[in-house]
Amino acid sequence: MAITALVVDDHLGFRTSARVLLEMEGFDVVGEAVDGASAVTAAETLRPDVILLDVQLPDAMGFDVARELFSRGFAGQIVLVSSRDASDYGFQLNVTGFDWATLSGVARPVKRVWWWSDVSPHER
Repeated sequence: MAITALVVDDHLGFRTSARVLLEMEGFDVVGEAVDGASAVTAAETLRPDVILLDVQLPDAMGFDVARELFSRGFAGQIVLVSSRDASDYGFQLNVTGFDWATLSGVARPVKRVWWWSDVSPHER
């Protein structure tokens, strides 16, 4: 059975590209969302295994969306994506309540959150 994924980003081009790449790797992309509110609704309805979540959405920060999803019982993995480097969000990464650990350049989630740029290309 394929791993299910939800793609959350306000840019159609990114959502389309992400869908194609994920499906090429064997993921079943079960839905897309364009903002934080629709991401929460879609995640609760579709129950994906993985959410590819943009950090900067029109109505919310991805960090806040992830926190909300976990508070509602989301049990999957979240991959945070941004065109900016993780260091640009240093303060927010430290105050979100997520625990981070790094091993061989790959972010290992303690609370099921990954930073996209820290995932090596062969693991994407």
